[in-house]
Amino acid sequence: MNLSEYSRRPSGEVRIGRVVIGGGHPVAVQSMTNTDTNDTEACAAQIERIDRAGGGIVRLTAQGRREGENLANIVRKVREDGFDTAIVADIHFVPEVAAIAAKYVDKVRINPGNYRMDHGELEALIAQCRERGVALRIGVNHGSLSKRVFDRWGDTPQGMVVSAMEFLRVCKAQGFDQVVVSMKSSNTRVMVAAYRLLVEAMDAEDMHYPIHLGVTEAGNGIEGRIKSAVGIGALMADGIGDTIRVSLTEAPENEIPVAELLVKHFARRPGKFPVLHPERYSPTEYRRRTNVAVPVVHTEPLEGFCVIEAVSENPTAELRAAILNLDTPRPVVVKRRYGETSPETLAVKAAADLGVLFLDGLADGIWIDAPGFAEEEIRNIELMILQAARVRFSHTEYIACPSCGRTLYDIEKTLAAVKSRTSHLKNLKIGVMGCIVNGPGEMADADYGYVGAAPGRITLYKGRTVVERNIPQEEALDWLVELIRDNGDWVEP
Repeated sequence: MNLSEYSRRPSGEVRIGRVVIGGGHPVAVQSMTNTDTNDTEACAAQIERIDRAGGGIVRLTAQGRREGENLANIVRKVREDGFDTAIVADIHFVPEVAAIAAKYVDKVRINPGNYRMDHGELEALIAQCRERGVALRIGVNHGSLSKRVFDRWGDTPQGMVVSAMEFLRVCKAQGFDQVVVSMKSSNTRVMVAAYRLLVEAMDAEDMHYPIHLGVTEAGNGIEGRIKSAVGIGALMADGIGDTIRVSLTEAPENEIPVAELLVKHFARRPGKFPVLHPERYSPTEYRRRTNVAVPVVHTEPLEGFCVIEAVSENPTAELRAAILNLDTPRPVVVKRRYGETSPETLAVKAAADLGVLFLDGLADGIWIDAPGFAEEEIRNIELMILQAARVRFSHTEYIACPSCGRTLYDIEKTLAAVKSRTSHLKNLKIGVMGCIVNGPGEMADADYGYVGAAPGRITLYKGRTVVERNIPQEEALDWLVELIRDNGDWVEP
């Protein structure tokens, strides 16, 4: 990692249909359908909407053989409609479906947690992908590590890297370089640490595979955009990332403008900012620079703090260098002026620029200077950035998946209903998950969970523990409120 100036991480080229990533190509943006993969017309129509919005890569779930085979019809329909969108199959639980999907799509994403390393399944898939020119994504999820890895490493960034490297070594041994790798988590600190550790591990073994970035289960609205920008921005600021997805619990085409904003924001980061004390910085180990327990926002007392304002077009590197070069133990408020007129654009840019300084334990306060915005609106954005960076919790956080063809209920409508009943609660994390693929694992970071178990049925969790199974969906929200109440976390609005 170059602390002094911006440079893209070198990576090899990977072709995904018409889209080429890595090798100096622009960062590509992508999304995922939330339609039933058995519904050819609905999937094709949504793929085409995403493509028209600017997403040249679209992923679909293929949870079973029937869905895997129907990818052929979906690809055919999209091509007949005149779209050359790169189409990706997402495989969980059933490795055999990857072999079916690889007959039809441009890339196959597999989860190492679902594979047995001693059965030759990966080698067989690599041979098939090589034959058709299909790319492969090794997609590690914080919430679904294999039992073997979890038992040794737990659900840690290190465990995620171990899981990825096992598979990347097989790809390298097979001489297969059309590989992309991702390390996703709903916890931005875990996600950023995992990617940085992965880059270190790959560099040590002379691997240069392109990297796909994303924060899973980021939620919706401005909170979801901020959470994604904090995690993705932290890595893009240091040149990591060849393709990104902003996962929102909204229509998938809504993800594309946010991703494009991030790509444009990091396309140019000029300036050199020498770091005199690099030993003070550890990208893979969270260390607080001071003993300030709760970082502040700009409307709170700033006595005893020193304020450092970024004035360059590379505010992240500028502020990081300034803090690391300080010869004083005083806590630091980081400040940046923005001339934006859109609240969403302001929030995304500020989160991408400043969030990493809190993820890394360097900053103690945030000051967004944005003329034209009400002070309370700026304060709320600042608080959301601090919460997304896991350093100050001021409101209910929703760990909500963006939904896909596996989702067992209307997750957008349900998330809105859950928010309407619980958003007044403070310092709680509530998971709203469409299915069991990542739900239980990702909710290790949540206090309570609402997970689709079967059509019309919901299972409720307290942390990782199942509390009630298969509740009728029409009753599940009341049950969730009672669960929160029974555990002493409920207050009346």
